[in-house]
Amino acid sequence: MIPTTMFLIIIKLVILFLLLLAASFAALSEEVGFVYNGFRDGAANNLISRDGIADITPNGLLRLTNDTYQRTGHAFYSRPLPFKNKNSSSTTDGNYNTTTTTTTVVSFSTTFVFAIIPKYHDLSGHGISFVLAPQRGLPGSLPSTYLALFNDSNNGKFTNHIVAVELDTIYNEEFDIDNNHVGIDINSLKSVKSAPAKYFTDRNGGYRNLSLISGEPMQVWVEYDGVHKQLNATLAPINVPKPDLPLLSLSRDLSDTILDSMYVGFASSTGSLLTSHYILGWSFKINGKAQALNLSQLPKLPRRWPKKKSKILEIGLPIFVPILVLTMIFGIFFIIRRKRKFAELVEEWELNYGRQRFSYKDLYIATKGFREKELLGIGGFGRVYKGVLPTSKIEVAVKRISHNSTQGIREFIAEIVSIGHLRHRNLVQLLGYCRRNGELLLVYDFMPNGSLDRFLFRGSNPLSSVLNWNQRFQIIKGVASGLVYLHEEWEQVVIHRDIKASNVLLDGEMNAKLGDFGLARLYDRGTNPQTTNVVGTLGYLAPELTRTGKATASVDVFAFGAFLLEVACGRRPIELQKSETEESQILVDWVLFCWSNGAILQTSDPNLGGEYVVEEMELVLKLGLLCSHNVPKARPSMRQVVQYLEGDVPLPQTELWELEMSDGTVNPTALTSCLEDVSTSYPTGSSSAVESLLSGPR
Repeated sequence: MIPTTMFLIIIKLVILFLLLLAASFAALSEEVGFVYNGFRDGAANNLISRDGIADITPNGLLRLTNDTYQRTGHAFYSRPLPFKNKNSSSTTDGNYNTTTTTTTVVSFSTTFVFAIIPKYHDLSGHGISFVLAPQRGLPGSLPSTYLALFNDSNNGKFTNHIVAVELDTIYNEEFDIDNNHVGIDINSLKSVKSAPAKYFTDRNGGYRNLSLISGEPMQVWVEYDGVHKQLNATLAPINVPKPDLPLLSLSRDLSDTILDSMYVGFASSTGSLLTSHYILGWSFKINGKAQALNLSQLPKLPRRWPKKKSKILEIGLPIFVPILVLTMIFGIFFIIRRKRKFAELVEEWELNYGRQRFSYKDLYIATKGFREKELLGIGGFGRVYKGVLPTSKIEVAVKRISHNSTQGIREFIAEIVSIGHLRHRNLVQLLGYCRRNGELLLVYDFMPNGSLDRFLFRGSNPLSSVLNWNQRFQIIKGVASGLVYLHEEWEQVVIHRDIKASNVLLDGEMNAKLGDFGLARLYDRGTNPQTTNVVGTLGYLAPELTRTGKATASVDVFAFGAFLLEVACGRRPIELQKSETEESQILVDWVLFCWSNGAILQTSDPNLGGEYVVEEMELVLKLGLLCSHNVPKARPSMRQVVQYLEGDVPLPQTELWELEMSDGTVNPTALTSCLEDVSTSYPTGSSSAVESLLSGPR
């Protein structure tokens, strides 16, 4: 029977043993697993033992080597870890029981992120290794070729008890397969298994190469299965998940190499080429899978080598700079030339007319550079082009006219601007002008059907359709209405001075619009018109112009009379002689002669085929004769003409009879005196030197 005192002592010893065992398990539990997402905190500094040139940077990088030659660097977890399990087994041989104790290496797993940054791009020093060793710091290890693992005396000896996974970047003919490989080393620099650095990818079902000295962070997984005795090493870029297939797989029982307790860590060395080796994060676990690293928490690597200069820049820069200079010179030259090209002549006094002024650049763009395909026609002193204004997209007609900027240009532009204020449905709208060195550009509304003469005189354009009588009669009334507006309804009296079929334009609905105000004259109501040069077109000039030189409303009425006969008969006021034996025919004389013989309708345009209203045809022919009276006072006003055409007032017969002599023959003085007077100044069949200076768009 055990005494009570002794029993209490035994109980206390058991409790003490249990407490020590619990403490031992607690210590073991603390040591068999750790993870470092960077090495910033104090625990990392305390638990990571460093020697040689290894250190921890302020931002938490474990730097094994720096820019020094022929040096080593080690970093180990400061505590030894248990790597073996003891297993006891009993066997019976006859009457004897034998107990056998064996040890096996436990399973372990580690992952870490590393980076190798050489001082010179594509030229590296030696590599880095993950190491299991019986001592921290690997005393006696050498730099350079020995990778801070061995020296010339212990390399290859089984007593080293070292297992390493090397990431080597220098080729040694005796030990290595190339200068960019991963190897498994057991007690020797000559790897028992190695392969070029690469990783398996599921995308193409194969391996992709990696450069260990790229300066980019990469991740390594080293795993040993203690049951199946297999060691695997896997490599991948940091942004790629762990590949399914390892790079290296070695089947070997490491019991003879690994001792009961070992230290884990890293070794690296420099040689004649400077290289920095970094560990960004590290996780380790015994009898389990190492905890995954939090890649977002890993410290940043320092700036690498200066960016390699592009060969394109090195070669191209000496060529590019002169080309750039030449391009700038040509660019400046082009800008100056372009400014000159679009330069406009603007004097201070013209600023008052700014609203009616267009920029030359806009007109140049609108007419596509005044391209020949956009040419609508050629008139007196100018060409007319079709255009589309770039901003408003309005179709316009642009006429280019040469001018002498030293004589009367101010008065001319002022008059053009004044006429630009005219607003009537039967007048072509002058939208504005542009003045440039040596030329004027006038901008009009675009008339898609062109001028009336191309429909009356189809010889120049046989494809033009024939106007029926109703269209002609409406055109006549439209022109008459526009002249009433000019003579009586606008704020000033406007004398057109160039009324003829070629100056009557037709819009898309065949409505008549009187254009070409280049020869127009303006004067205030109640004042007498001033004497001017005789201008206009032969056949439309009133006889009194050669004597007085005064442009009055009666002058326009005379020209309108010629226009009436022109539209009704389909002939020009003067048919030029075709040979020396033939005489030129004057339209007014011929119509009056036929009327005197009771056959006035025979003068109607044969193209009408007799399809017209007889009363309207007679009215137009007789009104044309009346407006062509040689006595200005005998001519009706344009308002009276409109009344006759509308049928509001009957056509007077007294004035018509005065056009004949008592014997029924034509009075030549009454009808041709103007032609005789004008012929002394202008050759027969020609037009004034200033004819249609601003003729409207064709």
